[in-house]
Amino acid sequence: MPPLRVVRLLTRFALEGLRPIAPAPHHPEPARWSDAGITGAWLGHSTLLLNFFGLWVVTDPVLAARCGLRFGPFTIGPKRRIRPALTVRQLPAIDLLLLSHAHMDHLDLWTLRRLPGRPHAVTAAGIRDLLAGMPFSGVTELAWDQSSNIETPHGPVLVTARQVAHWGARMRTDDWRGYCGFVIERNHRKIGFAGDSARTSFSHWANGSDLDLLAIPIGAYNPWIAAHCNPEEAVEMAAEARARFLLPIHHSTFQLSVEPMDEPIARFRAALGASRSPARIAGSEIGQTFSIPLGTLAGSRESS
Repeated sequence: MPPLRVVRLLTRFALEGLRPIAPAPHHPEPARWSDAGITGAWLGHSTLLLNFFGLWVVTDPVLAARCGLRFGPFTIGPKRRIRPALTVRQLPAIDLLLLSHAHMDHLDLWTLRRLPGRPHAVTAAGIRDLLAGMPFSGVTELAWDQSSNIETPHGPVLVTARQVAHWGARMRTDDWRGYCGFVIERNHRKIGFAGDSARTSFSHWANGSDLDLLAIPIGAYNPWIAAHCNPEEAVEMAAEARARFLLPIHHSTFQLSVEPMDEPIARFRAALGASRSPARIAGSEIGQTFSIPLGTLAGSRESS
């Protein structure tokens, strides 16, 4: 790397380090969540905390101040704009960990080492080696459309890997690593987590029945449209997946692209209102608690 570029990079990193991180607008209280249905909160970026009939699930947990390469106490990479809605210490003991791919804004080794409990990790193919020595009860790798019935202290859950349009390399040389989204099933209910995806068909995701909830990315599309869908495409994909409720993720947390930070959610709301998609917004702000009661499947939202 040319010396001038190194100086510019270090200067930018130093200046960015002075910027404060805004607090999350909402702070969920998992201890108050019911075990009788589907309750959760978006903690920031692609990290969800879910209570799925008493089973605690976390997706792509990244809860550090920065994501990127870590050198001792320092991390070289983007700094959060908004703090996570919960710290690692505030999480309940996790039963199931879902890891969609190895990118550093989705697989954060600092966070994974500190997750409470002994979760079973389900990952895309080719990620197991990155998890060596982690405090997990087991690691299951899945290729697209493969399923595994995972036994946990709070009962079984069926996990299926679904195809997305993305890429999986953590560094430039390991492009053999896999990438996927997931559908988890329990008590005849289904939750989808798309991780990262460009526009592609999601018609196979529900496998003939509705998804109760689909978490789908809506940000980092300019100029990365080949790897990340835009908000209008996310709404189309949710309709194809037959999602009753839709949770927009992958926005408002890290500045990974050039579109304004508030643009993805504004475009998403506009697209959802103008479409015939059956999906509804489960939550749109970091830390909002959402619930889908069993009896009516009518989504409700609350802020805490």
